[in-house]
Amino acid sequence: MKLKLSAPTICLVAISLASVPTLAQEKDSDRTGPAPKTYMPVVGDESFETVKDKDAEQKPTVMQQQQELLKRRYDLSDQPGDVKMSAGRKAVQQGVRVKLSEGATWAELSQMAPQEIREKNLFPEGFRPLPHAKHPTGGMVFPKVQIDAIMKAEYRDLKRFDVDFDLPDHLTPEFPPPLFLTTRPELGDVTNGEVLTIKNYFRLLKGKLTPVQMEGMRLLLTPNPQQQSNQTDDRKVAEPSLGVSCLDCHVNGHTNATFHLNPDTRPQQNRFRIDTVSLRGLFNQQIHGSKRSLRSVEDFTEFEQRTAYFDGDHVTAAKKGVFLPNRSDQVSMMAQMQNIIDFPPTPKLDVYGKLIAEKATEQELKGQELFFGKAMCATCHPAPFYLDDKMHDLNLGQFYEPKMVHGHYDVPAGPIKTFTLRGIKDSPPYLHDGRLLTLDDTVAFFNVVLGLKLTDEESQALVAFMRCL
Repeated sequence: MKLKLSAPTICLVAISLASVPTLAQEKDSDRTGPAPKTYMPVVGDESFETVKDKDAEQKPTVMQQQQELLKRRYDLSDQPGDVKMSAGRKAVQQGVRVKLSEGATWAELSQMAPQEIREKNLFPEGFRPLPHAKHPTGGMVFPKVQIDAIMKAEYRDLKRFDVDFDLPDHLTPEFPPPLFLTTRPELGDVTNGEVLTIKNYFRLLKGKLTPVQMEGMRLLLTPNPQQQSNQTDDRKVAEPSLGVSCLDCHVNGHTNATFHLNPDTRPQQNRFRIDTVSLRGLFNQQIHGSKRSLRSVEDFTEFEQRTAYFDGDHVTAAKKGVFLPNRSDQVSMMAQMQNIIDFPPTPKLDVYGKLIAEKATEQELKGQELFFGKAMCATCHPAPFYLDDKMHDLNLGQFYEPKMVHGHYDVPAGPIKTFTLRGIKDSPPYLHDGRLLTLDDTVAFFNVVLGLKLTDEESQALVAFMRCL
């Protein structure tokens, strides 16, 4: 006997079947609690004062939990080396800070196959994705030095009442960082050691920029509404705010280690922490955005207002005051300014990006040999600019079983764009989410993940070479 169904009945059956969770959906729901969502909430159920009071009350607990996580994963002590960052005001930190599981050694770990590391649960916690300090909420979190600088200069408050920056100052870039221009290399740092703001940029840069570049800088320093910093009741700053500017994170065209969540992934728990990258050398980069693979800085500049500023949700952008810069007379000028931000000087490198033998130490030369040889770094970071304009997947899923960590489901991120290594000593922490605190950590990470089998001596030489870049 055949059952004949009318068209409306078929539609109802289809709808009913669509509402029945698959096994994969059931497992996802069991693991994460509430059903995954694509959109951010637009209208809150509670008043701003109620939410603010709750967040402020919970903040000490939130930050204590994050500090316990960091201390469990890393050695956070201050261990300055002999090498200084480009402005000479801050020492580059040294030593591997990631902690091993009890009984494990780096020598043994570097010899193990991925499957063995996974089965024995020996992949270091510090090699796993690093969650946002308040992952369920996310948003830009600024270091105190940047908050203080902008408050002093503009009386604009970047401090959140629900969360604070989580890394100690000695593990972040020097502040303020120098700004070098491709158009005026003879000037060195054009900021005179000041933080560029809307109040001082013209005084510091007049006679050094063209009118187009000057307008681009003005736009990069102009604050605009952002998901957590705006005038609406669902903000995370105490007072209604104009928002944030591009250079609040990319201070002086570099970085201050401000972190956020990437806008390109859903659900919220799967989004990954994103560390602010430097804008230095943008003129030679042909891919922008850790996941978005945007093909021009103009695309990135225009698209950023619809993504990172509002957690990738154009609905909330419309509510809070999205800035939609005109492509021809705003975006292009912002791009013109970004495209003249240069790398810091490298006195030990020749025009091909290789060490000048007479200026380098034996250890640095050995590191260069390893970089272009056994360590295979140059596969993704070829000279002279030490990037390949590609996206690569390290396949970290073969090393560990994902789990929930402080509201973050720490699945591997998948393909991520290659970041330039020029001036890398100035840009801690490392990897896209800042999970690696020192260059020593990055070498230890890739030694395990890529199965390089580097000795301690070789690892130290590789670090010494990268500090020359």
